[in-house]
Amino acid sequence: MSTPYRGRFAPSPTGPLHFGSLVSALASYLDAKQKNGRWIIRIEDVDGARCTPFFAQQIITTLNSYQLYSDEPILYQSNFSAAYEAKLYELKKQLKVFPCNCTRQSLTKHNGHHPFICQSDTSRPHSWRLKSCQQSYEYQDPIQGRLLFSNDLEITSPVLKRKDGYFSYQLAVVVDDHQQNITHLVRGADLIETTAQQLYLYELFGWVTPSICHIPLIVNLSGDKVSKQNHAQAIKNGNLHTLIRALHYLKINVTNATSINEALILATQQWNPSKLISIDKIKLEEQDQDLI
Repeated sequence: MSTPYRGRFAPSPTGPLHFGSLVSALASYLDAKQKNGRWIIRIEDVDGARCTPFFAQQIITTLNSYQLYSDEPILYQSNFSAAYEAKLYELKKQLKVFPCNCTRQSLTKHNGHHPFICQSDTSRPHSWRLKSCQQSYEYQDPIQGRLLFSNDLEITSPVLKRKDGYFSYQLAVVVDDHQQNITHLVRGADLIETTAQQLYLYELFGWVTPSICHIPLIVNLSGDKVSKQNHAQAIKNGNLHTLIRALHYLKINVTNATSINEALILATQQWNPSKLISIDKIKLEEQDQDLI
């Protein structure tokens, strides 16, 4: 008997929901609904220095305005620091992490990577990094095809807990997905670079890895990711035209829909990841520049 499908959309509340995030939310939602699964919203506010409750609520309000509702109560990462600390302690016992006093400036000669174990003083502010290793992984992505991670874990030691006490996305997302029994991840292709590190953490914890699918990244005319970092603007709430255009970039045509509900029904019927095979980026069309 197969495990019931459980998918999620987990935005970081460092700004309002933008067009690129709406496309990602829709992809994960449609994949779950087409497979009669559950779709869960989780707020990734583990970075207390950048995330705010205001943007968290704004994102939820915007998602709900597009009738994208979580099938379960929305969880907030900021409430689960004890769980992350427990798993970090487990890694310490396995001798898989090390303390680090290094600064970004000191790592510039390594192009920002941290390919070595440093000699750090734990009496001073320090982060905890995952030790690099020679582990390699091969993964068959339903959209991106065969992904080979041969040296991803050799060239850097990702931070799992920062000097300021906040946990990193890498550790938190693995713990959260496991605790919420997430079986399928549908996310942007920009996260491919984090996949090997997450696969390694799943292995260290002895957990089953969810099925992972990476949709194309929406980029502007200059080829830059449509993101908060690149000053993408907030989308309008409950705007049918915006929804139709977002679905267009998932190769779904619902131009005849007269309501958001109808558009989502038609989109669920049309959702087909194979139409996106081997595409890692899609450039925003000229007519849609006002949406970002």
